[in-house]
Amino acid sequence: MAETGETFVLITGAWHGGWAWRPVAQRLRAEGHQVLTPTLPGLADGDDPREHTLSDVVDAVVRTVEDRDLRDVTLVGHSWGGYPITAAAPRLAGRLRKLIYWSAFVPAAGRSLFDEVPPEYQGLFTAQAEASGTNSVLLPFEVWQQGFIADASGPVAQLLHELLVPQPMQYFTETVEVTEHGVPTAYVLGEQDVALPPGEYGWNRFADRLGVPAQPVAGSHEACFTQPAALAEAFLKA
Repeated sequence: MAETGETFVLITGAWHGGWAWRPVAQRLRAEGHQVLTPTLPGLADGDDPREHTLSDVVDAVVRTVEDRDLRDVTLVGHSWGGYPITAAAPRLAGRLRKLIYWSAFVPAAGRSLFDEVPPEYQGLFTAQAEASGTNSVLLPFEVWQQGFIADASGPVAQLLHELLVPQPMQYFTETVEVTEHGVPTAYVLGEQDVALPPGEYGWNRFADRLGVPAQPVAGSHEACFTQPAALAEAFLKA
């Protein structure tokens, strides 16, 4: 048990609710830390993907911290979660101890997530949104299994895929304001993460964008399920 626990606010990537953090959160709590895992607007089961904007998500992250008067917070963002934590950080700077991006997009001014992904993802997202009737995107199982969670067995990958919810397309196409905040920042990167292909579109460019080294951790893009102990330890060490 930690003598003095830290406070973590864990922000999910696309298609996930706060439930996805439970294996990691349990391990952090077992070490004496406080952990909050909010489900963001539009990403709860049954939410209408058309009801919210990306700015609503940012506001929700800010409220999670301010409404509880949290201090010395380590704010973690996974994947798409890099967008809301980046926009929330300047508003919460006085309350933040550290900002951690885990296999996450690091926004650049005027660039959306859609601008940062390979053309094949752009085509997939556009086709899914147009066909959905709700301007939303849901990953095909084959893309999920091969690109996001190849280190899980087939039945586990299938079960987790069934738990994913449609992602509002506007969360991919809207931008956030990128402002200096002065909060210490780290980048944690899965060693088997191929959700973005290595090379021009690979994850390492985002650590470079922050000007920090990518700190390796075991597992795929979904190490919150497949390597939760290693991921929790990486957050503590980042």
